[in-house]
Amino acid sequence: MDPQKLKDNFVLVAANGLDVAEYFYADLFARDPQLRRMFPASMAKQHEVLLAALSQIVSTVDDPDALVPFLDDLGRRHHGFGVVAEHYAPVGASLLATLAHFSGPEWNAGLERDWTAAYGVVAKVMTEAAAEPVA
Repeated sequence: MDPQKLKDNFVLVAANGLDVAEYFYADLFARDPQLRRMFPASMAKQHEVLLAALSQIVSTVDDPDALVPFLDDLGRRHHGFGVVAEHYAPVGASLLATLAHFSGPEWNAGLERDWTAAYGVVAKVMTEAAAEPVA
């Protein structure tokens, strides 16, 4: 996984602002309609939260000392919202579809591999944190 390629690609994608989050959630709810019930009726705040979390993850992708505690906390909070391990696959698929869509012709097999690897780390850390007993 090449962190700089992820960062550069995310700059391109994030330039589309809230359209990125809207596309992501539309794709996610089309993939797994049952997930829609886990979210509020108005998604405006959720769109902002998603983009902020993605920005944080991408900006610290090459700094495990910053990334892992953030993901641990995110995993525990998502668990509290009812997220289970099985939800990570459709989320990952929707994330990749969103990144590909907004990357346009810049999207290639190498970027897909890098993003897949990065999401694998994110999902693993978050899932493990969610499974830890609350102290």
